[in-house]
Amino acid sequence: MEIKITDNSGLAKDEMEAAVLRALEKCGLVAEGYAKKLCPVDTGNLRNSITHRVEPEESVVYIGTNSEYAPYVELGTGKYYPGGRQTPWVYQDAHGNWHLTYGQRAQPYLKPAVADHGPQHRKIIEEELKDG
Repeated sequence: MEIKITDNSGLAKDEMEAAVLRALEKCGLVAEGYAKKLCPVDTGNLRNSITHRVEPEESVVYIGTNSEYAPYVELGTGKYYPGGRQTPWVYQDAHGNWHLTYGQRAQPYLKPAVADHGPQHRKIIEEELKDG
């Protein structure tokens, strides 16, 4: 009796890695969509800047924005940000009007886009690994 053994471990590893990347891409798209729905809109700049990026070397997907004021919207400012400035300040708007403020309340859109949908992200990953 002759037994022939074929090593397909490399192929299986490649298929698994491809399935993980597909799952991360799908999770990124879903989270990006939720973030855009949750994002407060004034000009639309912040919402339009939200995107995702899969990093294959890390097996991770990042959701975010390159907008310079994004952290202030997500986390708040002044007395509304933990450890932030507790005293009020004044600023002048584009029309020359002066305003007194204690800061801006947080309006989270990135964290809840991921954290509040964990079961959905898990399902996407499980299905992609099962079907992949």
